[in-house]
Parts: sequence; structure tokens; C-alpha cells
Amino acid sequence: MTLDERKLSVLRAIVQDYVNTEEPVGSKSLAERHQLGVSPATIRNDMAVLEEEGYIAQPHTSAGRIPTDKGYRLFVDRLAGIKPLSAAERRAIQTLLNGAIDLDDVVTRTVRLLAQLTRQVAVVQYPSLTRSSVRHVELVQLSVNRLLLVLITDTGRVDQRTVEFPSGISDDDVNVLRSAVNNALVGQRLSDAPTRVEELLDTIAPALRPALTTVASVLLETLVERREERVVLAGTANLTRSTVDFRGSVFPILEALEEQVVLLKLVGEVDSPSMLRVRIGDENQVEELRGISVVTTAYGAGDTALAGLGVVGPTRMDYPGTISAVRAVARYVGEILAGN
Repeated sequence: MTLDERKLSVLRAIVQDYVNTEEPVGSKSLAERHQLGVSPATIRNDMAVLEEEGYIAQPHTSAGRIPTDKGYRLFVDRLAGIKPLSAAERRAIQTLLNGAIDLDDVVTRTVRLLAQLTRQVAVVQYPSLTRSSVRHVELVQLSVNRLLLVLITDTGRVDQRTVEFPSGISDDDVNVLRSAVNNALVGQRLSDAPTRVEELLDTIAPALRPALTTVASVLLETLVERREERVVLAGTANLTRSTVDFRGSVFPILEALEEQVVLLKLVGEVDSPSMLRVRIGDENQVEELRGISVVTTAYGAGDTALAGLGVVGPTRMDYPGTISAVRAVARYVGEILAGN
């Protein structure tokens, strides 16, 4: 059955009141709080239809109604608009994130900010190495037979490794190696870089091949690491704010959120910054998370996704405000990393 606009308005009002009050919503209170343009009797009839269709439910006898997962889903799918962030909130996001000094600081500030804005659990994935490109490779001579290799990506990641040589290497040779490596790798996606490193060995002078082979082996170790599978979260205490939201125990949810694999599933499904996904209740694939909602998007430059971020919270969630905050934070993070 397709609901008409009046019944959708009643459902929206029920969702809004239940999110705000934590109390089941009755027809009388709806008539008093909202300009629905119909009598309480008509509202009761509309609520009966919504309940019959499974969009709202009565938690106990003689109570008002609360939204079901199906009701929240229709509410989200038919959102008339996203609650805009206030000017103060926008300034706070920009000021906090612009003050970050490196990638770790960006991620840490982002996850804390998102938890504060939404009052939910925030989850942020580090930029994926496989989606990043090489910005620069620096070789710094530490001693006659030791170099410091520094790999810098366009997403702000910096990896440092020590390279040991069996015999000494001159400054001139280090300069040649640095130029050769950067000519081959700068601008290359990290996923393509191992192939370029192997091809590089055929282009260098025979006398420098042993040294380049040593550098290349360290580079390859750095490139093939799966360190993109790093996820951080903040605000787990927000799940314990209300007993209304989790009538059972919140601990299975908290335990599930401690698993990196679970977190990666939550934020890794969206592959474009222009996309946003909302999973409600039983739509979540992880058994322990079927009593919550997950709002996720990707962040990056333009349409290129570098990683995901989002929030986890009860199904009784301020969806317009949460969606707005998630999108805004993702946009700011993408802009900062693009200009890094």
C-alpha cells in the first residue's frame, strides 16, 4: 500500500516526537504539537493504518505508538530535506579540522568531532593505501651504509623505513636513486606502484642495481602492507545515554564495535563521496548490530573515495541532523586532504 501525503506527515510527526521525547506518541499530542490540519479522530485513523502496515507499533497496552524499523526506513527515504548545520557548527568543523598538523591528527579530530556533533558513536577509516597516490619519495643518508626512506602520499600518509646496505653508498648515488624512484613513482596509484618499482630495476645503471634492489625491496614492503585497514572510533559512551533505546543489553553492540572487521564492514560499503547509506535495524548484516542504525559515506577529493566514515546509534536517531553532520564532516575532511 502506498501512503498518501497526510499519512506520511503523521508518520514524520511520530518519528520526530519519539526521537525528541523518548516517549510513545499519541494522537492527542500529535494534534497539539503539529499543524496537521485534521482532527484527532482522523489522526487516530491514520495511525491505525500506519500500524496495520507495520510502520508504527504499540509497545504496550494503552500506550501511544513508536516507529518501527520499517517506519524509520520510510521516514529516511522520504525525507523532505536535510537539517542544515548552524553557522557555529560549520565554523567549529572548519576551525577544528584546519588546525590538524598531520594525517593522524586529522583522523583523530574528525572522529571526535563527529561523535560530538551527532552524539552517537563515530567511526572513521584511515585513507586506503590502495586508493592513494605517491606524492614524493625521499632518501635521506643517515650513515655511509644506511638511508632513511620516506614515502609520502597525496592523502597525507607518511611512512618511514630504514634501508641498510652491505657496503657504503655515496651522496651522488643516493641522488641518482632518489631521482630514479621519484620519476617512476610520483603520481602513481599505490596499487600500481609495485609494478613500477620492478620495472625500475631494468632502467638503472648496472653498478647501481644492487643498491636499487635493496631500496626497492623496502619500498615494496611498505606498499604491500594492508595498513589501510585501520579504523578508529569515538563516543561509545553515547550508546549508554538512554535505556529506552536498548531494552536488552548494550554490551553485545559494544563488543561488536571493538572488532576492526566489523567496523570496516560498516564504513567500507560506500565508494563515492556523493553517496550516503543508512542501514536501519535488521538491514545490518552483523547480528549484534541489528538493533541500531548506521549512517555512512565516503570522503575524498571530487568523486574519488579515499576511505569511509559514519556514525552508529540507536534507531531512535535524529536522521536529518545526523545525515547533515556526516555529509558536512566528510566534505571538510576531503577538502583538507585534497589540499594537503
